[in-house]
Amino acid sequence: MRFLILIIVLTIFLFLLEKILNKLLGVEKKKISESSGKKVDKWGRVIILVIFLCTFPFFVVQETNVMIWYWMIYLTALLGFQSILEWKYLKNSKQYVTTLIFLILGVIFLYNIKYILQLLG
Repeated sequence: MRFLILIIVLTIFLFLLEKILNKLLGVEKKKISESSGKKVDKWGRVIILVIFLCTFPFFVVQETNVMIWYWMIYLTALLGFQSILEWKYLKNSKQYVTTLIFLILGVIFLYNIKYILQLLG
């Protein structure tokens, strides 16, 4: 039950943080799929997903620390790719900065997830 509450609170926090960051940076939320980078975005996400799904069975049998690193690398690849595409295809927008902030926060959260779960007991 505590884990569910953590997920709900974290989701609300991230939603509010995105709104605040977009307002501070003056970012209008745009989609890459509405720009000339539509195909690059689609193919890039598919390639990243296929690579991580193909390597997933090798990491499931590993210990928890290895699995955490697996998800950290996946998050970095996915949000890093998204940030690069936003920087390249969404000109005059600082939307990529928001994505980079979420990337950093996500990696920090995943790195400390063992301790967070221990606190929840």
